Amino acid sequence: MVEKYFTLSEIQSDLKQGRISCSVLVNEYLKNIKDRNQELNVFLEVFEEEVQQKAKEIDTKISKGNAGKLAGLVIGIKDILCYKNHKCSAGSKILEGFESQFTATAIQRLIDEDVIIIGRQNCDEFGMGSTNENSAYNACKNASDTQKVAGGSSGGSAVAVQANMCHLSIGSDTGGSVRLPAGYCGVVGFKPSYGRISRWGLIAYASSFDCIGTLAKSSQDTALVLEIMAGSDDNDSTVSGLEVPKYSENLEILTGKKFKIAYYQESLKEGLNPEVEAAFKLKINQLQTQGHEVTAVDFPLIKALLPTYYVLTTAEVSSNLNRFDGIKYGHRSSNATDLISHYKKTRSEALGFEAQKRIMLGTFVLSANYYDAYYTKAQRVRRLLKEHTNQLFNDYDFIISPTSANTAPSLGVKSDNPIAMYLTDLFTVQANVVGCTAIAIPNGKDTKNMPIGFQIMANTFEEEKLLAFANYIEQLPNYEQNH
Repeated sequence: MVEKYFTLSEIQSDLKQGRISCSVLVNEYLKNIKDRNQELNVFLEVFEEEVQQKAKEIDTKISKGNAGKLAGLVIGIKDILCYKNHKCSAGSKILEGFESQFTATAIQRLIDEDVIIIGRQNCDEFGMGSTNENSAYNACKNASDTQKVAGGSSGGSAVAVQANMCHLSIGSDTGGSVRLPAGYCGVVGFKPSYGRISRWGLIAYASSFDCIGTLAKSSQDTALVLEIMAGSDDNDSTVSGLEVPKYSENLEILTGKKFKIAYYQESLKEGLNPEVEAAFKLKINQLQTQGHEVTAVDFPLIKALLPTYYVLTTAEVSSNLNRFDGIKYGHRSSNATDLISHYKKTRSEALGFEAQKRIMLGTFVLSANYYDAYYTKAQRVRRLLKEHTNQLFNDYDFIISPTSANTAPSLGVKSDNPIAMYLTDLFTVQANVVGCTAIAIPNGKDTKNMPIGFQIMANTFEEEKLLAFANYIEQLPNYEQNH
């Protein structure tokens, strides 16, 4: 039953007409989870009794006419977002057993509008990874082919929507962690501008890159949820105080307008899978047929994106993960003999290989002998990347690309080759490096029925325009079958 719903408005229409109830919806999602979670490894924990009770409460509110804007929306949250009195491990053994003392601002705002949170979802450890194979709780698998990866780091969040285990998921995006799995799983993955949504309650990976994002079936639901989560927060000094537009009410503002759209010539030279390239070119042709100007442009700094991203994020990782020492919470080694051995054994036992590697790389680039050679230089290059991107947005409305050069790879292929894994982020890291907004939407499937993704970037705080454009693409011919 839940498979038929593409948007929350369709769910709410049936709720209003009495054709369905929140209790029935929740039980449908719970059934889907029970049927497939063991196979796909999406949810680390399901709040079964809690959500059944919550559904009854919201059904009562609906009958009385005082339900919130999100009544009927069943979501899952990535295991990196704090939810009071619920476990949160960030996909790591070092936080095993930890229960949050508070709820993340973005999550609380959704709860206040009667969202139902069905469980916490598998992810790469601390958000570090592109395949969801770095989770301490084993890899999440793609629902289209269980021999394929889900994408990372919000893999569980993407597959939950893909496999109809919930209607929408809240994830996080540091270098493509929402958009990459969205592309691999055939759903809509949205990253806001840096500072658009409060990071309070999001366990930090790289603080100047991290963003809370969404995985959904439509840009319509994405817009509504963003509208509720966004805005200033006294608990986060980096969040923007800009007024939050009515995104969900402005999805038609671009009707009849024609746009200037850019794509990088270099992006078609980076080893694109032929089917991904064909789908991308087909989308370009479709946009041109609709009267939009789509132009190939040069971005000479494209090769600097990944090195800049990894130098700066590893530096921030080495700082952020210092706090996880097993003293007050989480894993504590039973083999320690003194304080120093406690730190060494606790962290080496409980942190995974990828987390340890990035901590060590970050410590290296921040060391006295290499600080200027790596960290300072990367910060300067980041500024150049921001300036070059801004120049492009002065001339173009959007920048488009494939979400990834390939469809979802087989399990084990990328995790055994770290360089290949890092290169999967090539098209997605720019939005995080420069802080702009981006969305990944479905763009057909390959001959093996695996989803292909299409990414659109817009300038900082132009979410309103970006979501309206994504909504416009969803109305184009053949989009439904691509989805």
